[in-house]
Amino acid sequence: MSFAARVCVSGRAVLGSGGGAQPLMGCRVRAGFPSPADDHLDVEIDLHAHVVRRPASTYFVRAEGDSMLGDGIHDGDLLVVDRSLEPLPGRVVVIAVDGEPTVKRLARLGARTVLLASNPRFAPIPLEGRECQVWGVVTHVLHALPGAAP
Repeated sequence: MSFAARVCVSGRAVLGSGGGAQPLMGCRVRAGFPSPADDHLDVEIDLHAHVVRRPASTYFVRAEGDSMLGDGIHDGDLLVVDRSLEPLPGRVVVIAVDGEPTVKRLARLGARTVLLASNPRFAPIPLEGRECQVWGVVTHVLHALPGAAP
């Protein structure tokens, strides 16, 4: 059984030993206006500290497939997943359904609990009568833009 946006290759979120901080610009950039930004470097930001709120309950996993494109989750993206957050309806979760891990949005349709893809090509997945284990709530998605990665 395949749900098209499966997850694979996980790693635990651990604090690194220095060297993780990168410069953070003191201004925001406009998405349609190129501007030299070197004069606006303000503070440093540690990306790990920015996306990992609870290191002991957070892990990273790669997405596979295209069922979550509407939520900005692309094939190969790195997902930041927090196991300590409650899997409430509306949240994107990593969940094993009948032993098959997938990433989908948890939802209620009437009295039924379902998983929703954000790509209209995929039908809702009802959870009643199935073995389900929530592995965590997706908090961040990291992906490279086309042509940006070597």
